[in-house]
Amino acid sequence: MRIKGSSEQAPGRLAGKRVLITGTGGGQGAAAQELFCAHGATVLGCDARAGSAEAHAEALRARGLDAAGATVDLSDPDAARAWVEEGVARLGGLDVLYNNAGAPRLAPFGEMTLADWRATIANELDIVFHVTAPAWRHLCDGGGSVINVGSVVADTGVGRLGHAAHCAAKGGVVALTRQLAAEGAPHRVRVNCVSPGFIATPGTAAVPAEIRDWVVGSLHMLHRAGTPADVVALALYLASDESGFVTGVNVPVDGGWTAGSA
Repeated sequence: MRIKGSSEQAPGRLAGKRVLITGTGGGQGAAAQELFCAHGATVLGCDARAGSAEAHAEALRARGLDAAGATVDLSDPDAARAWVEEGVARLGGLDVLYNNAGAPRLAPFGEMTLADWRATIANELDIVFHVTAPAWRHLCDGGGSVINVGSVVADTGVGRLGHAAHCAAKGGVVALTRQLAAEGAPHRVRVNCVSPGFIATPGTAAVPAEIRDWVVGSLHMLHRAGTPADVVALALYLASDESGFVTGVNVPVDGGWTAGSA
């Protein structure tokens, strides 16, 4: 079901694809929705911040793109399931699911509370299950692509960064990606993971400049922060038929962080 206005876009790499993306109110999710729509997909997004996904989708529709947004708390499994089922019904099926949303709480392990731990697991790992579980049967009906967002910290420990819960959650996302790739293969469902390094987004704006500069200068081989465009360019490939022989992989987009140092 098409949801845009009268302006037509030229066919692109995702022409005709029906897509769900979480966390489209800003940052990487907003960039992904814009890019995917520009390449011919119909994209329904959501965000926990009231009105943010709707506002972004409205701006895209004003340009003639196929976009819609909703406010959804994905940590609520019933709300997540309702969003998926309503979205699939509206789209008439599902080709791509992009699990982008996440909201960690960061603190040195000695200062981390149980509430911090549980909130991070809920908002970075549980939400992947809450969305993917109801979407799975729809993907298995005709095949498709699942794109998860991990993190470089799933593979590396950094003592200076208080990321224990974040590391655990994203490590779970990476492991889940491999398992779902194995289970999805007989149904032509591909499942892959994109793992960013430090990306300059509204969500990372609160990171102290000292830490940001240290990460970029010491851990990123390319000595710059990543951008949402760096990440979603890879996601576009994984969503497209061009990656039809790619599944079960975790691809760093980290400026060389996991490779070493320059």
